[in-house]
Amino acid sequence: MGKRLKYISIYRISIIVWMALKFLIQIFWFEKRHRIWDQDTKRKWEEMLAGQAEEYRKKAVLLGGLLIKFGQFLSSRGDLLPQSFIKELEGLVDRVEPVPFQYSKQTIEEDWNASLDEHLSDINENSVASASIGEVYKAHLKDGTPVAVKVQRYRVRDTFRMDFKALKIVFWMLDKLTVYGKKADLPALYREVVRVISNELDFTMELENGNHFKKRFADFDDVYIPDYYSDLSTKRVLVMEWIEGTKITDLSFIKKQGIDREGIARTLFDLCVEQFLYAGMFHSDPHPGNLMLKEDGTVVVIDFGMVGEIKNEDANSIRKMIQGFILDDYDRVIESLQEMDFLLPDADTEKVKKLLKQTTDMYLDGNFDKLDAHMMNDMLGDLQEFVKEQPIQLPADYAFLGRATSIIVGVLTSVYPQIDLIRWGRPVIKEWMSGEASSFSLYKEIAKETARPLLSLPRALVEYLEDGDKEREWKSYHQKNHLFHQYYLFYTFFSLVIAGIGAAALYYTFIVPVLPTVWIGSILSGVGVLGFLVSSVNHLRMLKRIHHNRRNEG
Repeated sequence: MGKRLKYISIYRISIIVWMALKFLIQIFWFEKRHRIWDQDTKRKWEEMLAGQAEEYRKKAVLLGGLLIKFGQFLSSRGDLLPQSFIKELEGLVDRVEPVPFQYSKQTIEEDWNASLDEHLSDINENSVASASIGEVYKAHLKDGTPVAVKVQRYRVRDTFRMDFKALKIVFWMLDKLTVYGKKADLPALYREVVRVISNELDFTMELENGNHFKKRFADFDDVYIPDYYSDLSTKRVLVMEWIEGTKITDLSFIKKQGIDREGIARTLFDLCVEQFLYAGMFHSDPHPGNLMLKEDGTVVVIDFGMVGEIKNEDANSIRKMIQGFILDDYDRVIESLQEMDFLLPDADTEKVKKLLKQTTDMYLDGNFDKLDAHMMNDMLGDLQEFVKEQPIQLPADYAFLGRATSIIVGVLTSVYPQIDLIRWGRPVIKEWMSGEASSFSLYKEIAKETARPLLSLPRALVEYLEDGDKEREWKSYHQKNHLFHQYYLFYTFFSLVIAGIGAAALYYTFIVPVLPTVWIGSILSGVGVLGFLVSSVNHLRMLKRIHHNRRNEG
């Protein structure tokens, strides 16, 4: 492919649109030829999708520009694409052939309105990193300070503008010719793609993001964010502190320097907890190339071009959604999904609520004492399939959050394979679930639910009667245990209240003649204590029987 051709608008647009159209034709023809979806058909389907993803990856490397960034965006969209396609795109590394230094020099001097010699004593003309948007060079300021100079690639803005036009045509085709037009809000998705990727073309935003994260993590002793030189940074040129170090996954370096691997993992874990669970911005591309390690074990975070944001109201909605799962209140779950714009306008909320409940119950019926990495992968896979099949469309920030979390888990296990994420995460989640307003918020919600189980019994009974015969048969055992669990909780609590009232009446009758006889207080106390014992014993027997059945099933 001629290097000049890729800068011609009609050529780039034709290549991208034709590739998309060819993929659609292949899918249409495959579905027309294969009416019966047996194992052999599924295997051929996966092979075809993997072939398409491989072709996309090769085209992206050849053309550069938006295709690489869009491929990375797609690799985070488990709600839209099959896993076989995503798996191939995950290997799409943002490295391209370097541009000649003369182009970068021209860009720097245009933006500085001065020659390189005015601000730099020297600059290495061979770039240390080359990506779809920028080249990075090592240089020295006049006082000898080493710096990294990131320069926007030659004609990258023109290239992205052409690719956005091609992408708009592709999205129109998907909207009009495929089922995705009904399952997803494609115009909104296109706007998100343009917004997210366009932000990376303005280096002043990366400068602001870097300064923001430097302030945010100032109290993290083992984390370092490079300094930025605002006076030398522009929309197309970014100058920052040069850091000597290596990738965080360089195990030979870690061993040579005698750095504690568990300590690195703990630092990275705490860093990500702060970003991924609480409101604010998070680094949405934390691959090993953007996480460096210094000789003293300090973790250095670089490249803040791709960031997402968890809004404060969304953080509260996520917390409320998880509380809904814990308290078996799926109206609350649906309300939270709607608050975060996860559900499309035409979503059948009752159907989604029912499917969420059935899926959750299926896993809660299992023994979570045996939870391991394989079970977690199965759960995440099932969740991804569920999201893809339902009218749920993740906003770009949350799709990137999922991708960033997946990347970090991979980095953590590479650095410290013995990591127990369940054990490390349990106290963090417990604190997070309590909320910022009150450390007892979840417990107050549980108490509120437990105090009115008789109200939830009719609701559960109605749901049970509305289920079809097969679903009723599947759920009967779990439903019965759930109802009796609430029943025993309520009457144990109620018996305690009666016993307390009787004891108080008996005590005050001896001091002040509140009641005409002590027998009334004695009877109330006796009934309360007896009720408490009977309910507690029956409840314990039921729990023991459930545990015994699960062990036998396992």
